[in-house]
Amino acid sequence: MRRLLSDDNDGSRHQRFVLQIKNRATLLLAHNIDLAERVPLGVGDRIRFRGMYEWNELGGLVHWTHHDPLGVEDGGWIQYRRKIYQ
Repeated sequence: MRRLLSDDNDGSRHQRFVLQIKNRATLLLAHNIDLAERVPLGVGDRIRFRGMYEWNELGGLVHWTHHDPLGVEDGGWIQYRRKIYQ
């Protein structure tokens, strides 16, 4: 993880952080902390994740890193160390 950002508290609350991916590109990840537990990350930590990617001019963002509260869609997750947050 490259940088922690402040939570987005507009509507559903999201934990936000910037990941560095291949070729030094960066990606914003927005993790809904109203539906899933906050991930206790620090700069330099590594994660695995599954979510929904949406492109934008800044490189894009990943969201839907949580279970589907309606049970209709496959949910996402974040794995940090040995724990899965969904």
